[in-house]
Amino acid sequence: MYAGLETLTSQPSAELRSRVPHHLVGFLPPSEKFDAAAFRQLALAGIADIQSRGRRPILVGGSGMYLKALTHGIVELPDPDPVLREEVRALAHDEALRRLLALDPDAAQHLDLQNTRRIQRVLEIALQTGKKSTELNQEWKEKDTPDYDGFLLLRDREELRDRIALTVHAMLAGGAIEEVRRVENPSLTAQMAIGFRDIQALLRGECTMAECEASIVKSTQRYAKRQLTWFRNQFTFTPVDLTGLRTTQELLTIARDSLGATE
Repeated sequence: MYAGLETLTSQPSAELRSRVPHHLVGFLPPSEKFDAAAFRQLALAGIADIQSRGRRPILVGGSGMYLKALTHGIVELPDPDPVLREEVRALAHDEALRRLLALDPDAAQHLDLQNTRRIQRVLEIALQTGKKSTELNQEWKEKDTPDYDGFLLLRDREELRDRIALTVHAMLAGGAIEEVRRVENPSLTAQMAIGFRDIQALLRGECTMAECEASIVKSTQRYAKRQLTWFRNQFTFTPVDLTGLRTTQELLTIARDSLGATE
């Protein structure tokens, strides 16, 4: 969603956007925060607008949390306690994880235990509400959301690994470093874009280009693994294996076949 981070976040090209209308792409300054609730509000408005013109909206992307916020609504939480938030964010990763698992042992089954920010947030909610994450997940029910169907696009693990490595290399060579360099006062959510903090470290001279690239590749591979687990557990999308497919025409053919089967 962030303007100025087109290469870093693999936004669709200007040529593609001239052929196919896109929404909620590159519209937000990197200094502004964004969350799933804000996405839901804007996405619902966009969907209504598209449907009012007799068109079918297609949602494409990787954030399972944002997509589920759209399809299932948002769990109502109290306003953050600033004092508690500061206390939790001051905790080191291991201490935050220890406290969370003491309160909510089952959290380990569905959380990325390497994601410090996520662990801190779940711990903050547990301390503030007294509810376990599994309890909150049970409250995440479908409500006033559009009807939807979906496809889970898959590739062979080795092929996906190779594609990630090539994409990251091209991203760094194609302007992502300069994009990060130009951002002033980035918001927390902008900094959470994969590669943003690695490139910041590179610009500060804290790592080499090779180390930066390797770190981004590793983070992207971990994210891809989390995506697969999330979408398999949270949705009933039809799996579509794209292994070996290379051309746009091949992708269009399989898309048409899949869509035709659901009409």
